[in-house]
Amino acid sequence: MRGCIKGSLWLSLSALLALFLSACAGAPVVAGEEGSKLRVVATTGPIGDAVRAVAGDAVALRVLLGPGIDPHTYVATESDIRAFQRADVIFYNGLHLEAQLERVLRQLGQRGVATVVAIGETLPAEKLLGWEAETGKTHDPHIWHDAQLWKEAVRTIRDTLIVADPAHAEGYRANASAYLAQLDALDAYIRDRAATLPPERRILVTAHDAFGYFGRAYGFEVEAIQGISSATEASAADIQALTSLVLERNVPAIFVETTIAPRTIEAVRAAVRAAGREVTLGGELYSDALGAPDGPTGTYLGMMRHNIDTIVAALGARAASPRTTVTDLAEKAGPYPILPYMARYVPVLEGRGEVATLRTPPLLPAAGARPVERRTGPLPRAAYDGSRRAVPSRHLPIAEV
Repeated sequence: MRGCIKGSLWLSLSALLALFLSACAGAPVVAGEEGSKLRVVATTGPIGDAVRAVAGDAVALRVLLGPGIDPHTYVATESDIRAFQRADVIFYNGLHLEAQLERVLRQLGQRGVATVVAIGETLPAEKLLGWEAETGKTHDPHIWHDAQLWKEAVRTIRDTLIVADPAHAEGYRANASAYLAQLDALDAYIRDRAATLPPERRILVTAHDAFGYFGRAYGFEVEAIQGISSATEASAADIQALTSLVLERNVPAIFVETTIAPRTIEAVRAAVRAAGREVTLGGELYSDALGAPDGPTGTYLGMMRHNIDTIVAALGARAASPRTTVTDLAEKAGPYPILPYMARYVPVLEGRGEVATLRTPPLLPAAGARPVERRTGPLPRAAYDGSRRAVPSRHLPIAEV
């Protein structure tokens, strides 16, 4: 059924494209009609923001994918086709990011309807990360998560605009130069923030594998449930593998993404909790789209700062303590049974996720007694003498804080 829907969408899109191309056959590519601005279409937020930084008000810009829109699964609308028809220049990411749009965009370029540029495919191959070469998807498309690599994209945008609109070449060069300096400052900021985390804390766990370039550039190990494309399905084995990693590496936080439903990350969190541990949701990261245009993450610079600040704040926090349950206490007691009064002071029962806190029972009053958490070894022999009665002591050392 899913394949049928995808097929019908593509057929409808192909029909629209065929009508559009036939209507435009023989029309020359013009850098804006006389007296009008250059008309530019950008597919993604990061590309659109770079065009805006380089071109300013010299172009009429339309960005197709707004906040929260996943480019991996986006299908063009009739409105998009009309925007393509009117455009002088079309910028898209390429490298199979806009999987449902690429055939349309390539045909537009081949027919000479507009100047069509796949930004990622202009970058040197040696600077790109691999993907699935055997399926024709040779490189990871998430190139904007490395600020230094994104400078290459900005230069491509600048050079394309200069060719399409030489009358504004000086302005494009000046704006691009200023923006490239801002990207250098951004790159330095991210590196400084990342350096505040010890290497063992730089484990970034997300819903899909969008942060490979970020990890390579800024020293993070990147793990994800889904693959490079969010169109891939996450299996139970994928969730279990990531759960095991979180437990083994004591990862304090995992992250959701603004363009992907949080259910898979929540599944990992639930599995970690079922294993007797806690992992926090570190916050939302912007993986494939910018934030609201009028907000702090509505620009590329703001989005990247938000991501690194969110990551550092979450991974720099102390890992959550293991939760304590009656079962945990029984297992740790060894030959010493859990006394009834102990169970009364375990507020979290099996299946709940809060961290239990045990307070010194009133049966064993002690001066200066304080709350304590679970112990990693058996109860001390002093707490129980074998006759099923409590042995008075200064405190019940179920765990040392």
